[in-house]
Amino acid sequence: MNLKILLLGAGGREHALTWKLAQSPLIKHIYLCPGNGGTSHELKTSNLDLPATDFAQLVEFAVKNDIGLVVPGPEQPLVDGVELYFRKVGIPVFGPSKLAARMEGSKAFSKDFMARHSIPSAQYRVFQSSQINEAIHYIKTCGHRVVLKVDGLAAGKGVLIPQTEDEAIAGLKEILVANVFGAAGSQVVIEELLTGPEISVLAFSDGYTIVPLPPAQDHKRIGEGDIGPNTGGMGAYAPAPVASPAIMKQIMDESLRPTIDGMRKDGFPFVGILFTGFMLTPTGPKVLEYNVRFGDPETEALMLLLDQKADLAAILLACAEHRLDSVSIPIQNGVAVSVVLASEGYPGSYAKGKKIQIGKVPSNVVVFHAGTESKSGETFTAGGRVLVATAYSSTLEAALKLAYQGVDQISFEGKTYRRDIGHRALGVTPSEGLTYAQAGVSVDAGNALVEAIKPFVRSTRRTGADAEIGGFGGVFDLQAAGYKDPVLVSGTDGVGTKLRVAVDAGIHDTVGIDLVAMSVNDLLVQGAEPLYFLDYYGCSKLDVRVASEVIKGIAEGCRQANCALIGGETAEMPGMYQPGDYDLAGFAVGAVERTQILPTNDIASGDVLLGVASSGLHSNGFSLVRKILETTKLSYSSPCPWDLNLTLGQGLLEPTAIYVKQILPAAQAGLIKGMSHITGGGFIENIPRVLPEHLGCSINVSAWELPSVFRFLMKHGGVEPLEMARTFNNGIGMVVIVSPENASLAADTLRKAGNANVYQIGQITSKPGVAMENIHVWTL
Repeated sequence: MNLKILLLGAGGREHALTWKLAQSPLIKHIYLCPGNGGTSHELKTSNLDLPATDFAQLVEFAVKNDIGLVVPGPEQPLVDGVELYFRKVGIPVFGPSKLAARMEGSKAFSKDFMARHSIPSAQYRVFQSSQINEAIHYIKTCGHRVVLKVDGLAAGKGVLIPQTEDEAIAGLKEILVANVFGAAGSQVVIEELLTGPEISVLAFSDGYTIVPLPPAQDHKRIGEGDIGPNTGGMGAYAPAPVASPAIMKQIMDESLRPTIDGMRKDGFPFVGILFTGFMLTPTGPKVLEYNVRFGDPETEALMLLLDQKADLAAILLACAEHRLDSVSIPIQNGVAVSVVLASEGYPGSYAKGKKIQIGKVPSNVVVFHAGTESKSGETFTAGGRVLVATAYSSTLEAALKLAYQGVDQISFEGKTYRRDIGHRALGVTPSEGLTYAQAGVSVDAGNALVEAIKPFVRSTRRTGADAEIGGFGGVFDLQAAGYKDPVLVSGTDGVGTKLRVAVDAGIHDTVGIDLVAMSVNDLLVQGAEPLYFLDYYGCSKLDVRVASEVIKGIAEGCRQANCALIGGETAEMPGMYQPGDYDLAGFAVGAVERTQILPTNDIASGDVLLGVASSGLHSNGFSLVRKILETTKLSYSSPCPWDLNLTLGQGLLEPTAIYVKQILPAAQAGLIKGMSHITGGGFIENIPRVLPEHLGCSINVSAWELPSVFRFLMKHGGVEPLEMARTFNNGIGMVVIVSPENASLAADTLRKAGNANVYQIGQITSKPGVAMENIHVWTL
């Protein structure tokens, strides 16, 4: 194959890629735009004198010269959308689309992506320039040290790590008020400061498959001992021993694969090299940031770790053509090190044009050019980072020795470099000792959830309960609640496969209400006032944001039921649930004075049935609902057929009505003989539970209008009316039994006490069972 490549860029990264690409038998020629003083001397390579930012002119050159692959080196062309220019003329690009490049181009976008896809990262908030006061308030009240990151590209200088609150506020004003970073700082990400060893993982991806290279550690500070200002990087080594195989597996499972899958699902699949920075925190690896191109100086070291059999041209082309799984990426055993030689004054102002002399460097050492230019056969400095001495050997110590021998063979005025590259790894042996976090269980995440939900729990406080969590249980004082001779009533339930809809639709803030409703409505049918509630939340990996939304809904349900949320259990169980799934169960306790327990023993033929309207499907029948939806072309994001103001997911997830405030006063006033909560089993199964064995009932279905959601399901599922009656609530969430003489008063009392409509729907009969009268009207 006679492959011609156009490689955009001028640094050490581009020289290292050129060096490795030139070894490929597929390569005929490599054009560098603009290249540097070293790339022009590589085999099969020439530098182009074209403006690197003129994409139209680059496309014209590529078409005329039969370029078969374009490889952008720096991030700016990718963020500016260079990929689309070449894709339009049919030339593949090893690099992401403009949409996918937002992962590096916008810190706010990437943080929102991580939160959306449950990828471990630091807590954060995003603030616009108009929100300076809110941002300052957040810094003062967030309770942790912060890192300030400008949203856009800032040449590697847009991250501030303040040591104090005052420094943080001053930095914030520099970004949002003084505008020292220009347009890149129009908004700022304020992140929690993470601690631990930092590593870089570069991984090839074709949008589906992802293959990581050995983890590397960079040295950002200019001074030895990691002091002084940040730079673009003063050296790197790989593999970093701190990133054990167990940690790398966790990184793949929790971060890299979910990132590639999430980008594809979100509509901007990633093609290219995903360069992810990780902090290895005590609770596991967390993403610091994404980059969408090769790192520098990591790339220089990684190119030496690629085995001689590794054909970089074949790998890059396979990524661009979405067939990465068809090529191998063999890695040499051993260690590679890169040491950057910089101009005096870097990363501040520095002089250029200093003559460079390179002597005889050892074998296994390659000197890559970064900021250099060639004139009349000689090489001169032309940038801050000038050269990168890179070495490979079987051990870190041996590789470092070779690299510094290479450094000693290089001379130019003002040569500046660090003599302690690799210091963090010297004497460190790979650790296979596992932590609870590496097993997939985060105690810190659980603690963070407790803190997040405390305000919700406090909002449910009522007499008899302290409504505080964080201990091992909860207490309730019945005497303080005013009971004289109470009987305790308990109920437990879940929300069934409605939870599957919530997870698939990504709507988590209402199922908590359902969970409370299913238990407290069951207490209500026995005349009991709900006193307190406990929840169980089980998952594979705790997503604090999702769990907080669920428990916020539980608290709302408790407020509607006037009961206290006094405790719960959060169980993180890797392997028990699919990623992203969770399970819910609830337990409610109520009390009723002994003389007011329902049902009463005087229910008789001729008693009246009142139906209290449901709020929708409630929490039963969803297995059938999901089966019916499979026959349609609708998704949960489609417009809701019975309410165009909602999505289908929102329409299906309308929470179960909680009837405590509407019905309990009538029960305590002695107006009600019995109640039936219409859940799974519909009318046919639920009403007989409250009746003596010798009695039944008749229900006149023409007494109320069948809601549109049930008509939709009946029509699209071809569900027979009687099947509807034994599966769904069909618009009646609670059936109340009253005496004929109290029917009018009870109905008026119920109507005045709540928002749900009340209908007279039937009566008790002497014939056991449930007779559904006029059921044919549901088919009209």
